[in-house]
Amino acid sequence: IGRQPEDLTAEQNRLAVKIRPSLLEYLSYLLNFMSVIAGPCSNYKDYIAFIEGRHVHMKLLEVNWKQKGYDRLPDPSPTGAVIYKLCITFVSLLLFLTLTKTYPVTYIVDSQFINNTSFLSRLGYLYIVMQASKPKYYFAWTLADAVNNAAGYGFSGVDEQGNFHWDLLSNLNIWNIETATSFKMYIENWNIQTAAWLKRVCYDRAPWYPTALTFILSALWHGVYPGYYFTFVTGILMRLASRAIRNNYRHYFLSSKLLKGIYDIVTWFVTQLAVCYTVAPFVMLAVEPTIKLYKSMYFHMHILSVLLLLVLPIKPPDHAMRQIQNQVTHNSVKNKKEK
Repeated sequence: IGRQPEDLTAEQNRLAVKIRPSLLEYLSYLLNFMSVIAGPCSNYKDYIAFIEGRHVHMKLLEVNWKQKGYDRLPDPSPTGAVIYKLCITFVSLLLFLTLTKTYPVTYIVDSQFINNTSFLSRLGYLYIVMQASKPKYYFAWTLADAVNNAAGYGFSGVDEQGNFHWDLLSNLNIWNIETATSFKMYIENWNIQTAAWLKRVCYDRAPWYPTALTFILSALWHGVYPGYYFTFVTGILMRLASRAIRNNYRHYFLSSKLLKGIYDIVTWFVTQLAVCYTVAPFVMLAVEPTIKLYKSMYFHMHILSVLLLLVLPIKPPDHAMRQIQNQVTHNSVKNKKEK
């Protein structure tokens, strides 16, 4: 309301709230029953369109249905999407209850285990334990997504084949998570709606150090457990180091399918281990087990990340370039108005 359209990015203009919400609308958005427990976060404009009955209609109008042989707008049903997501929640719950008993997280900081196993064995077990912890999040977020879909909220549009999609509020993409070849790709597919919110309110608006500030805000948003802060501070190093490697070396491996395949395999392997190393404190929560784990791992990922950041040239991130472009555009519009 207090900003001019030319001061905003295309996404900010699309999501901008132009009229002040009433108290009822505001409380309805914050406290709606569909997302009050586990989310997902949704933007205000989509929510209000859903409440006013325009949500599905708006998405359908983006397609020329007459060309597809329809006389009137179709009426997409969320039933198939809800059943599919409920199946995922059932499998996720089953895996979580089974795997966490077989591979307890406390075992990775057991003194006898640390003293009697090799570094590679401890690293391998850390990966298994962190994999066993994931289905809990898959369960909660997919169930929350299904609840919204069952209420008729979450329709995202129609693909080129004419299939209806109900993933507007989906909080994760399991396939992309498990096949991620970069820290960025992993983050973008994990807790998607919260990551999008953090990007909008912090990363895109931060005048400096947007990555660090966004990770710190995420830690504060999650709560007071020390493990959250260990994870997100470590995540800053991992994100910056992975970006430095990608920017400096990825283009060398794009000349052939073989080189690209080798690059993808190596980066997938490193990414998965780096994520497990980073998020372990998030699962353990407390200071003592976190320090004990990182000591048993010789702080190797921290050290490698710092060394990479010291050695590799740091190129300006896309964020900085976008800010420069936005400023140039703003100045251009301002000059035209003055003329």
